[in-house]
Amino acid sequence: MQGLSDAEITRRQTEYGANTLAAQPRTHPLKILFGQFRDITVLILLLAAAVSALLGETADCVTISVIVVLNAVLGFVQEFRTEQTLIALSRMTAPTALALRGGSWKTIPAAELVPGDWIRLETGDLVPADAVIRSCARLSAEESILTGESLPVSKHPHTERDGEPRSAPNRADLLYAGTSVTRGNAEAEVIAIGKSTQMGQISNMLSDITSGQTPLQKRLGELGTVLAVICLAVCVLVFLAGILRGEPPFAMLMTGITIAIAAIPEGLPATVTIALALATRRMLARNALVNRLHAVETLGCASVICTDKTGTVTENKMTVQRIAAGENEYTVSGTGWQIDGAIMQNGLPCRSPAPSGLSELLRCAVLCNHAEIRRQKDTWQISGDPTEAALLIAAAKCSVTADSLTRFRITDELPFESETRMMTVFCRNGQSSAAFCKGSVDTVLRCCTHYRENGLILPLSPQKRASISCTADAWAGEALRVLAFAEQETVTDTAHQPANMVFLGMMGMMDPPREQAKAAIAECVRAGIRVVMLTGDHVKTASAIAKKAGIPHGGLAMTGAELDALSDAELFRVLDSCAVFARVTPAHKLRLVKAFRAKGKVVAMTGDGVNDAPAVKEADIGVAMGKNGTEVTRQAADVILLDDRFDTLTAAVEQGRTVYANIRKFVRYLLSCNIGEVLTMLLGILMGLPIVLLPTQILLVNLMTDGLPAVALGLEPPAKQLMRKPPRRADESFFSDGLLSRIVFRGIFIALSTLGSFTTVLRQTGSVDAARTGALITLICSQLLHVFECKSETGTLFSVPYFSNRKLILAVLTSIAVTMAALFLPALQGVFSTVMLPRISMLTALGFSAAVPVAAAFTAQRPQKDEPADFRCSRT
Repeated sequence: MQGLSDAEITRRQTEYGANTLAAQPRTHPLKILFGQFRDITVLILLLAAAVSALLGETADCVTISVIVVLNAVLGFVQEFRTEQTLIALSRMTAPTALALRGGSWKTIPAAELVPGDWIRLETGDLVPADAVIRSCARLSAEESILTGESLPVSKHPHTERDGEPRSAPNRADLLYAGTSVTRGNAEAEVIAIGKSTQMGQISNMLSDITSGQTPLQKRLGELGTVLAVICLAVCVLVFLAGILRGEPPFAMLMTGITIAIAAIPEGLPATVTIALALATRRMLARNALVNRLHAVETLGCASVICTDKTGTVTENKMTVQRIAAGENEYTVSGTGWQIDGAIMQNGLPCRSPAPSGLSELLRCAVLCNHAEIRRQKDTWQISGDPTEAALLIAAAKCSVTADSLTRFRITDELPFESETRMMTVFCRNGQSSAAFCKGSVDTVLRCCTHYRENGLILPLSPQKRASISCTADAWAGEALRVLAFAEQETVTDTAHQPANMVFLGMMGMMDPPREQAKAAIAECVRAGIRVVMLTGDHVKTASAIAKKAGIPHGGLAMTGAELDALSDAELFRVLDSCAVFARVTPAHKLRLVKAFRAKGKVVAMTGDGVNDAPAVKEADIGVAMGKNGTEVTRQAADVILLDDRFDTLTAAVEQGRTVYANIRKFVRYLLSCNIGEVLTMLLGILMGLPIVLLPTQILLVNLMTDGLPAVALGLEPPAKQLMRKPPRRADESFFSDGLLSRIVFRGIFIALSTLGSFTTVLRQTGSVDAARTGALITLICSQLLHVFECKSETGTLFSVPYFSNRKLILAVLTSIAVTMAALFLPALQGVFSTVMLPRISMLTALGFSAAVPVAAAFTAQRPQKDEPADFRCSRT
């Protein structure tokens, strides 16, 4: 056997291409940058900057332009960093293959493989392409990234008999690209590469899925529309008021446009971007990498989390949990490959050496085993089949290890076969010989005539066989994979399975739920988020894991076959009553995600395997595992959990809810303040007053209130009860729960207070400059007081927690310091046209500032006793 010739390799590479999946096209940096200018609010600001330039308002034009550019730079930096992180993740592995080329086995880049190549694989190798097995020894492969099944699949060579029609290989004859060899070795012939592999076909499904707008983008679009209407209304009102007073039409049109520009909260886009960017930094500190800025907030309104089982809810590490040896039953603490834990009896750990009966069982489990474990700090490093490694880890908890059994020398073996479902090794210990066997309970029992109990070897009666089988069935009903163990002393025939063995006991193992996942799922349930499990595993296993993980499903589970039998209308009806879907394919997962979205749910889909990628991309928010996840899934996801922990997702949901709550807070603040400014100017014109505030004074107000305080308000920490509220509806208005009315009324009151201060100080001093200074003080101080009211949607100045956000206090103090400088420094008095006020006028201005918030605090309705003020939910 020589392998393919160089000429044939070149021809096939030309015909089939490289053995790589179609990579997600990387976004050009310029496209990322220009993408920051598509938001409707940003477009309104750009229009305002252009109009300001035409009107000769250079200061306004420059201010707005700087803010828009700053917003674009912040968004660009965040998305570009994410892009580079994804590239780094994809380069973490450089796959190679051992292929037959020119009569010798050579290590080549896996990308150079072509159909017809022969490859050689050993334990621990990643399969580089889809291949049919030509020869193998004790071969098993772990295929959970394709199927979701946590147990390795036994493999055997594909046989073609002479004179018979060529038969197509089945799953047991094939190795799939991206899976790994857990036991044995093989030589296989490549039959598919790149996009033609099973993994490639799944990744091709991603191209049919397009991304829509996130809920926040829709809400900000709604906000942009409101701003456009406000600007247009202001223009019309000022124009009509001026015409009615006999003013020149063109002059009033220009005045209306100028005031309308003042109505636009220039700092809004930048503040939203800063809030999202800082949230992504906080999430990255918690090991959650965000691909798109707006994905942060989408997590906050997730109402359904569809999660894979293997590797997401579970450890993806088989763990022995129950042991029956002789007359005793034991439980095993510790999960996965952690060194901690013990074998427990009646709540007490078994000390080394293990008690009689248990020690014989553990010895059999260690000797009848091909895996290896090595201690490394707090975990075991395993090599070989994960099921066999789980047996070694359990035995090590009682100090029964391969090193402690060196007196036993293995002389022969009857390997595990799918037909026999058991494995037997023959050993010598000095002059004596023995056989040790493990396998399924029914096959091992058929080889046994006796059992061990209380140190005695007793005949295995029909009643005892039935009792053992009953225990095994009960364990299987709890999603445990049950293995039985037996031994026979004094063996002479090593060619056949011993038939008079002594039954030692059983071990029950499973891929257990992560402890962090249990707590995270409980948190989701308290937050009103449905958790739905989608897995390729058996329905009983899935149901048991869901129960252990705390996923509420009322015992109702559905298989992929049952799902196929349902029409879309029937599926629509059962979605709310079923939370476990087993034996599902990638197409099933995709259909379920689409069905939940059709019901108006905001869906998050978590997964690590290639089989999860289409559903991950279809979901409103796709979440991939960064440590054990596949490249295809990471590219499809919006968020990547770098530590693969479900509780990291819960923390990300909390950040998403916090971001949205904070955006509502500073939108309320910015719009209230800007409406107050616009109405101050508009009502002043209608009342026939002198110009209440000069352009430089309005600019000072915008810099002091639209700047630092608004940004600091976006840094509010998560509220204590935030994860006790149900998620908001996908179609919920940005201005829900009366937010718009609060904004408008507070804007009106700010304007009335400012006008009241202007007219009062004008009467007191007779000076227009003093009146403008008083109005300026009232406007700025009333807005800085209002920023604290915006910390809570229902609280007042006397109930909000002032020191929960020290950055906000610092921002307000900075604004006060700048305002005082503008009032008292002679150099700045000339710039901003301010004057020193008499004490009575200063007190008047400050009194008007405090009048509205203090009155609101005393007239506010007290919240219900059992319902915290910050967290009352709208009742539907």
